[in-house]
Amino acid sequence: MKAICIEKPWSVGVKEVERVEPNYEESVIKVHAAGICGSDLGAYRGTNNIVSYPRIIGHEIAGEVISVGTKNPNNIKVGDRVVIDPYTYCGHCYPCSLGKRNCCRNIKVRGVHIDGGMCEYFTHYTDMLIKIPDGLSWEHAAMAEPLTIALHALHRLKLEAGEHIVVFGAGTIGLLAAMASLAYDAIPIVVDIVDERLELAKSLGVKYTINPKRDNTEQKVAEFTHDAYAECVCEASGASASIRASFDVVCHAGRVAFTGYPKGETSLPTDIITKKELDVLGTRNSNGDFKEALELISSKRVDVEKIITKVVSVDEAPETLRDIEKNPGNYLKVVVRF
Repeated sequence: MKAICIEKPWSVGVKEVERVEPNYEESVIKVHAAGICGSDLGAYRGTNNIVSYPRIIGHEIAGEVISVGTKNPNNIKVGDRVVIDPYTYCGHCYPCSLGKRNCCRNIKVRGVHIDGGMCEYFTHYTDMLIKIPDGLSWEHAAMAEPLTIALHALHRLKLEAGEHIVVFGAGTIGLLAAMASLAYDAIPIVVDIVDERLELAKSLGVKYTINPKRDNTEQKVAEFTHDAYAECVCEASGASASIRASFDVVCHAGRVAFTGYPKGETSLPTDIITKKELDVLGTRNSNGDFKEALELISSKRVDVEKIITKVVSVDEAPETLRDIEKNPGNYLKVVVRF
């Protein structure tokens, strides 16, 4: 079968590989669509130190079940249209005992630690398959996984209707967080240094945007919130300046969630954290958010079509990945069709 494989950093191509035989816990999926993610780009660049090579990439996967293993707690059937939960877990470490499989000590993410699903046929644990609502396109279904990342952050924040949430970073996760906030009647304020991304945010229904290269972020948040500041902050850029600014724009007794991964260690103002008595939250991957994500996409309360830049074929995928690395500003989300 064809697979998109990174042999080593800066070397990506379509490769013929053998299909993996499933065990009793697994099902075989005929892949129809797979999203290209920032982690795939990190694997290509060699900047993600948890990726080993060679590696079949891809964890934003939608496809059709063609065989089912004997261990099948969710009654998955041949012919079901599904997405995968790509965060495989051990089930016996402390986080797993709390039900927090997303931060399992022994986690193995598809396309990162172990081979992913950007291939014609894919084998995955049957209990980690989620059925796709009728009528949802393959391309839109593949967007469920990135939406779960945004939803997990909002759930960690316990965002409520009517609250302001500052979202740093108007990339895929940041824009999905803003769209989901709107779906739940909260008020997003999107911060980014690229005006085109801010214009896109406005077209998605975001009323308030800030470009820190031109505006004072803290002053603008104060203006938009009538000096109350924001109850919540979702930092989705990983930029050190944005991480630091999160503490300036959040209100007293507010909540801050860190979703983006910074390139290095970032100093935190513990005096402000104490003074404001803030809840500072890490948020990693997702945990049980797929059904909600698929419902939001299916109902168009989160219209993912608006952030899909391009749909490409399997054979076009390697060159597209190379171009994303060279011209990241030209892309938001690319989906590969099989």
